Amino acid sequence: MESSDLMIRVLIVDDHPVVRNGISLFLETCEDIECVGQVDSGRKALRACDELQPDVVLMDVVMPDMNGVETTRAIRESHDEIQIIALTSFENEESVPAMIDAGAISYLLKNVAVDEIADAIRRAYQGKGMLSPEASQALVRSVNRPKPLGHDLTARELEVLALIVKGLNNTEIGEILFISTSTVKNHVSNILAKMDAVTRSEAAALAVQHKLVAVE
Repeated sequence: MESSDLMIRVLIVDDHPVVRNGISLFLETCEDIECVGQVDSGRKALRACDELQPDVVLMDVVMPDMNGVETTRAIRESHDEIQIIALTSFENEESVPAMIDAGAISYLLKNVAVDEIADAIRRAYQGKGMLSPEASQALVRSVNRPKPLGHDLTARELEVLALIVKGLNNTEIGEILFISTSTVKNHVSNILAKMDAVTRSEAAALAVQHKLVAVE
């Protein structure tokens, strides 16, 4: 369906009122785009998506309570039909792949022309992405950058790893996490493989060295 067939419903998420109001005023000049709401936090964005059912969300990346990455992931998990455009003034390279991984279809800097924002909204509505030149370069660099140790450990594996660091055996870990000893063994095996460690003590040492777990 072409974007001109109906109004594209847009929600603006940004903790700066000047930014929200400025974008909202511009969107009023677009015949095919309607700003259905604007909120100043990630938590409010989640509620607004439930209530307003926007087609596209313009998402700030840096916000006080829930950042743009967390909010984007939460919205996409509950509303996979909503497209999200990251719109930020911060040239933080790490946020580009993080936002894309979380489910954003586009990533733009706030210094783009307003016409480009409108074009990105129309493209997002059609399932097409758009990246600013800076974001494209950051994404390429992130692909070529080595992944940090432990990046692929699951939340449960990190819990097990933290208990390994404390010196607990499999039975003790199972009792604390309410899982069977065989399940603990599977987690330990996965942890060693992902960390390229031979022994539990080596995995524990690497975990402390790379600050994968909190050490009390």
